Amino acid sequence: MSPSQTQRRRVQQHSSAFPTRQLFVLALCRICEPIAFMSIFPYVYYMISGYHITNDEKQIALYAGMVTSAFAFAEFSTGVMWGRLSDKVGRKPILLMGLAGTGVSMIVFGFSPNLTTALIARALGGLLNGNIGVLQTTVAEVVTVESHQARAYSIMPFVWCLGSIIGSGLGGTLADPVHNYPGYFEHGSLFDKFPYLLPNLVCAGVVIFGLVIGILFLEETHEDFKDRRDYGLDVGDWILEFFRPTQLVGKAGETLALFEDVPPGYSSGVSSPAMNPILVGELPNEAQPVSAQTVATGRRDAAVSNAFTWQVCLNIVGYGILAYHTISAEQLLPVLFSLPESEETPKLPFQFSGGFALPTKVIGFILSAQGFIQMFATLFVFPYVNRKIGSLATFRLVVLSYPILYFMVPYVTLVSTTFRMPCIYFVLVWKVAAQALSYPSLAIMLANAAPSKKVLGTLNGVAAAAASLCRAFGPTLSGLVQSLGLSVGVLGLPWWANSFVALIGAVLSLRMVEEKRRYTKNEEANLESEDLPFLDADVLENVYAEESRH
Repeated sequence: MSPSQTQRRRVQQHSSAFPTRQLFVLALCRICEPIAFMSIFPYVYYMISGYHITNDEKQIALYAGMVTSAFAFAEFSTGVMWGRLSDKVGRKPILLMGLAGTGVSMIVFGFSPNLTTALIARALGGLLNGNIGVLQTTVAEVVTVESHQARAYSIMPFVWCLGSIIGSGLGGTLADPVHNYPGYFEHGSLFDKFPYLLPNLVCAGVVIFGLVIGILFLEETHEDFKDRRDYGLDVGDWILEFFRPTQLVGKAGETLALFEDVPPGYSSGVSSPAMNPILVGELPNEAQPVSAQTVATGRRDAAVSNAFTWQVCLNIVGYGILAYHTISAEQLLPVLFSLPESEETPKLPFQFSGGFALPTKVIGFILSAQGFIQMFATLFVFPYVNRKIGSLATFRLVVLSYPILYFMVPYVTLVSTTFRMPCIYFVLVWKVAAQALSYPSLAIMLANAAPSKKVLGTLNGVAAAAASLCRAFGPTLSGLVQSLGLSVGVLGLPWWANSFVALIGAVLSLRMVEEKRRYTKNEEANLESEDLPFLDADVLENVYAEESRH
C-alpha cells in the first residue's frame, strides 16, 4: 500500500534539502498582504476628500496619514500577543487568522461611508494581523540548514516588493470604476455609492485565495505541533493525488518517489539501515520516551523570561531604529522630489531650501523603479553578499552607511541640472540596496540569537511590534521636523535628524555579535547524514509503520 502524504512529510522533516515547497506556499500566503495593504495608497487622498470633512488640502493629507498610521498602531498593540500565541498553539493558525483579518478589514474599508469607519477598518486589520513576526518565525523553522538562510530570508522581502507593485496597480486601476469605466459600471449602482469598493473586493478575493492555499498546503513548523493532525493538509494531500500521483516501491526494485524537498541524490538502493541515523536511530520526538528532567529543562529553555538575552534585545532595538529611519526616508523623499526649486542663494553649509520640482509622472516612474531595484537586490545581491561575509558584517556594512546617505541627500538639490538625475538614481539605488540587505540580515541574526525555537514567535512578535510602533511615529515626527526646517529655510533638517537616528543604530550594531543557528537534536542528526547517497525503501517502510502507530 502506498504511503500517505502525511508519512511523506515525516520523511521530508528529516531532510536537509532546501525547503522549496513550503517557502513557495508561504510566498503565496505572504503576497496577499502587500497587495491588500498597498492598494489603498493610490486613492486614499481622493477617498478622504470624498467624505467632505474639509477642503483644506493639508488637513486631507493629515487624515490620509491617520488612515495609514491606524494599521501600524493597531499592529503594534497586538504584535506581541500574536507572537506569544503562536508559541502556544502553533504558527499556522495564527498565520491563517492574520490573512482572514486582512480580508475582513479590506471589505469593511471598501464599504466605509465616513472617516471613522475607514479608521476602524484599518485598525481592525492591524489588530487581527500578527503575521510579520510569525512569518519570520515560520521561515526560521522551515529552514533547517544555516547555509540556506540567506537564500530563504531573501524570498519574503522579494514577495513583499512584488505584491506592493501589484497592489498599487490594482488600487489605481480599479478605484472609482463608475467614472473610470462608465461603459461597465452604471450610476446609482453599488459601486457608485461606494466608489472604492471594487479594489477592496478584488484584494479580498486575493486574500481568500491565499487563505485557501494556506489551509490546504501550509505545514505547521512549531516543533511541538508538527505532528498534530491537520485536516486541511489531508484535503490538500487528497487534491494533490489527482495531479501528482506518487508511489513507494519496495523490494521489487520499483521507483521511490518523494517530494522535491528530498535531496536529489537519494534513491532506493543498497539496504543499510545503520547508515541512516535519522530514520533508524532517532524516531520523532513524540515517539521517544521523555524523562521528567528533559521536559523540565525544555520548559526552562523555553521560558519567555529567559528569552530576552542581551543580543536579542540589541536586535529588537535595532529593528525599531531601522524601521523608524527607513520609513521616514520613504516619506521625505517624494516630498523632496515635489518641492519647487528655490530661487534664493544658498548659505552653505546648512542654510538652503528648495526641491527638485519633478512632475508627478517622473516621480511615479522613480518610485516604480525603486520597487524593481529592491526586488533585484533582495533576490540576488543579498544572498550573495550574505554568503560571502555573513549576516552581521552585511548588516554593519549597511547601517554604517545610512548616516552618510541621509546627510548627503539634501545637498543633491544643489547639484546642477545636468548631473541631478544621475545623482537621484545613485541615492535611490543606495537606499534600496541598503534596505534589501539590512532587514533580512537582522531577521537571520534574531533567529540565531533566540535561545529556543519555542520562544521564537514571541521574540519576532516583539520585534515586529517595535518596528510597527516606529513606523507609526516615524512619518509623523519626520513631517513635523520637515515643516520646522522649511519654515526656517533649512531643507536638510529632517534628513540630518534622520541621520542622527541612523547613527545611533550604527553604533548599536558595533555591540552585536553573530551567533550560529541553534539546531534541535533531529536537525543535528540530519546534518550528519545529509551526504548519504540513498534512502532505503525498507527503512522508510519501518518509519511509516512507526508513524502509523502514533
